[in-house]
Amino acid sequence: MRLLLVEDDNHVAAALSAVLARHGFDVTHARSGEEALQALVPEGAGFGVVLLDLGLPDQDGYEVCGKIRKRTSIPVIMVTARSDVRSRIHGLNLGADDYVVKPYDTGELLARIHAVARRTVHEDAPGASETALRLGPVHIELPTRQVSVDGSVVQLTRKEFDLLALLAQRPGVVFRREQIISEVWRTSWEGTGRTLEVHVASLRAKLRMPALIETVRGVGYRLVAPGA
Repeated sequence: MRLLLVEDDNHVAAALSAVLARHGFDVTHARSGEEALQALVPEGAGFGVVLLDLGLPDQDGYEVCGKIRKRTSIPVIMVTARSDVRSRIHGLNLGADDYVVKPYDTGELLARIHAVARRTVHEDAPGASETALRLGPVHIELPTRQVSVDGSVVQLTRKEFDLLALLAQRPGVVFRREQIISEVWRTSWEGTGRTLEVHVASLRAKLRMPALIETVRGVGYRLVAPGA
C-alpha cells in the first residue's frame, strides 16, 4: 500500500517511515501542506492512506485535511499532540477518518491504518462488489467466510480464514511476516512467536495443498495459484 506521510520533522518522519516500510508500506514523505496537496495530484495519485501531522510549517493541518477531502476520498488519519475532545471532533468533522494522539503505540497506529484502508476498499474500490475469490479448486466466499476445495467445505478458524483471504487477494505477491501479523493479528511482530508459522502449516494441512502457500525464506509468504 502506498502511504503519504505528512510530517515536517525529518527525524520523526525518517523513523516512522522505516517502521512503515518494514510492515510493507511504500512511503512518500511530504514536509508541508503544499507538498502533500501536490503529491495527491492527480486524483489521489494512487495513495491508500494519508498520515497527516497537524503541526505543519505553512498551513494549519486542519485546513490541509479539508482541502484533501475536497479533492479525494482517500482516508486521512490525523496525528497530533492535541488530545482534547473538541480537537478530535473538529478533525473528524473536517473529514478525517481517524485521529491518533501522540505519543502512540506503533502497533495501534498500524492497526488504525489497516482499518481505514479496509473500510475504503470495501466501500469505494472498483472491485468492491467482488464477493468471492477463486484459485483453481479453492473457492473463498468473503461475505460468509466460507472456503471450499473442489466443492467440499473446509472448516477454518477466524485467523486462518483472514490469513488465507489476505494472501489470496494478491496471488504471487510476497507478503512480509510483519505485514501479515499487522493485518491479521492487529499487532507488531514482536512477541508473536511461531503463531504465523503454525497457522500457515494448519492451512496447508486443512486445504490438503501444501504448495499453495509458499515460504519466501527470510521475508514472508505468498500464495501460489494452482497451475501458475
